[in-house]
Amino acid sequence: MAEILENLNGRRVIKISTDDIISIVREYQNTVCGMTSYAEIRNALDNKDLYIPEDF
Repeated sequence: MAEILENLNGRRVIKISTDDIISIVREYQNTVCGMTSYAEIRNALDNKDLYIPEDF
């Protein structure tokens, strides 16, 4: 699970698990599979939201 951590300056950092990283990479690979150009990949990712769980 992802965990949002706040530092002393009020900035937030997201700590994510290995499983979350693998899930994001898998979703990315499924999204861009078969695409050949940078512009095509960029357009597909601009139109897609990637989510990670948030745990407090």
